[in-house]
Amino acid sequence: SEWRAAEIAEAHTYAKGNGLVAPVTEQPQYSMLHRERVEEQILPVTYPKGIGLVVWSPLAMGMLTGKYDDGIPEGTRFANDERFKETFFTEANVRRVQGLKTIADALDITRAQLALAWVLRQPGVSSVITGATKVSQIEDNMAAADVELSEEHITQIDEILASTPSA
Repeated sequence: SEWRAAEIAEAHTYAKGNGLVAPVTEQPQYSMLHRERVEEQILPVTYPKGIGLVVWSPLAMGMLTGKYDDGIPEGTRFANDERFKETFFTEANVRRVQGLKTIADALDITRAQLALAWVLRQPGVSSVITGATKVSQIEDNMAAADVELSEEHITQIDEILASTPSA
């Protein structure tokens, strides 16, 4: 989990060169709001080698669910962990997540389902690891596997994520 690209490449080369089973999966953090490392460093190494990604925090510690649209509710991850809050709870991210609501509503899905469907659609992603505190969250998350995103949806999502709207 969270190996650097060079470590993945080295392990793969070593295993192949010594008749061993090469790595078949990597477990990085990856979401709509945490993309650069995976897309710029990890996938260029893993994808050509057939190494799948089983990503964690695909909902950006809950940020992509929309539960932080109006601030930080008591008892949530951001209320209890300053590090996660500092990483994801920014004005720009709140606006991005609010912007994603339009797409989710048009598809009649939740923003969590949209975020998970997006991750599952990315090249090289084999599966996601999600966390849940309620059965309803598990059911909601699982429904994302049936969501189909068109190229138009992906373009709209990318436009929203690339933006840094002003207040």
